[in-house]
Amino acid sequence: MPDGFRALLIGNSRWHWAEQRCDGWSFDHTPPDSLRLQQRPPHLWAAVGTVPPDATLQGFRQVQLRDVPLREAPPWLGVDRALAGWRAWQQVRDVGRGVLVVDAGTVLSLTRVTPAGEFAGGQLAAGMALQLRAMAAGAEALPLPAEPLPTAEHSLALESQSLFPRETAAAMRCGVRQALLGLIVEAQRISESPLWLCGGDAPELLPRLLARGVPVHHAPNLVLEGLLQLRHEHDLRPIRPD
Repeated sequence: MPDGFRALLIGNSRWHWAEQRCDGWSFDHTPPDSLRLQQRPPHLWAAVGTVPPDATLQGFRQVQLRDVPLREAPPWLGVDRALAGWRAWQQVRDVGRGVLVVDAGTVLSLTRVTPAGEFAGGQLAAGMALQLRAMAAGAEALPLPAEPLPTAEHSLALESQSLFPRETAAAMRCGVRQALLGLIVEAQRISESPLWLCGGDAPELLPRLLARGVPVHHAPNLVLEGLLQLRHEHDLRPIRPD
């Protein structure tokens, strides 16, 4: 690929960038940044969140679900889930394994892919921040816990003291975290597939999954890697005209 190739995934709450540099790929995850978009437009992009109406994005450079070679993908599947599932499966297909991908973002998604590379369903649940906002909005006595979140290491140390916090905001965080962990652990137990983890809440979940003995492949840039691999394998220049 030529030096300076850029890719972008527009998410629900953050934008995810990949840029080729002399020493390899650089990945970063930022709030929406229209100025950066104008100054350094991507060569390839996909979106699951809202695309700004004034965005200078070329339609023929957009990757959509039909461009991702994930078999049996239904038309309603998000392109981010398809890219993550396909990319994770690519890395285990030679040993005949399926995968279970957890993308712990605004919405936590579980995506199951069979050993044959076929979409096999999944689950969706509100992510940590979304659950906390919903509780604060729906119950008058509950606060919205202040940002930023404690570091994963710090909060894990606090949890070792008690899983039943006395303080309300801490109890909310603990309950949300335990709910998501239970969902993931049970899904992995039933699927018996290797677990791949990405998304903004992954650092909160990863050490707790490992502490429960769940083997996890942490791939923080899995969706972007799928986007880049798609272009690499299929030489998408461009994908299709407007």
